[in-house]
Amino acid sequence: MEFNGFLKLTLLDYPTKTACTLFTKGCNFRCPFCHNASLVLPCEPHERYSEEEVLRFLEKRQGILDGVCVTGGEPLLHSSLDRFLEQVKALGYAVKLDTNGSNPDRLKNLIERGLVDHVAMDIKNTPEKYGMTVGLEEFDVSPILESIALLSENRVSYEFRTTVVAEYHTVQDIGEIARMLQGAPAYYLQNFVDSGDLIGQNLHAVSRETLDLMRFSALEHLQNVELRGV
Repeated sequence: MEFNGFLKLTLLDYPTKTACTLFTKGCNFRCPFCHNASLVLPCEPHERYSEEEVLRFLEKRQGILDGVCVTGGEPLLHSSLDRFLEQVKALGYAVKLDTNGSNPDRLKNLIERGLVDHVAMDIKNTPEKYGMTVGLEEFDVSPILESIALLSENRVSYEFRTTVVAEYHTVQDIGEIARMLQGAPAYYLQNFVDSGDLIGQNLHAVSRETLDLMRFSALEHLQNVELRGV
């Protein structure tokens, strides 16, 4: 398996753990506000890290790092991820997986095999606005709902999160999303930030006042709603 980004130390990506973060290339979504466009679009990556190189690094960091975060792109597009995670777990690391939730069968397989310890699933918008938000107008939201239901079985620790963009999200939308996620242990709202590596153009963050209103709206349905990156 090949990775196209490697952050060798993070204190933020995996809550309560000292970790590294690996970035996979490719995604089945085309969210205009995606901040990793170079990982999503079919262009030549600037960075390449082989599976062997990463595993050698992890062997040397045993007892120093606690966890490995795998993000993207969409990691579950890669069939070789399973084998890689088996080796990571054999080295004693906890694994956090970031996913868009579009492949519930693969997610279920990893959970059942004990290859992930924590899942962070992005919730892009309400079901009615999902296709527009992910850049695929005819998108079938049923796999997303299936992944939400799977995580709600509490077989692995998990969180949901939404990147809020002024052009795509309203206070009412966030309330409807939270209602869809009732029972979730944690829901995070993160305001859009223009990374300079976007798929779309002319997108904006919401005001802090609007972000607070969104949080209050979500708190009507969930006990733990937090803001990130503010």
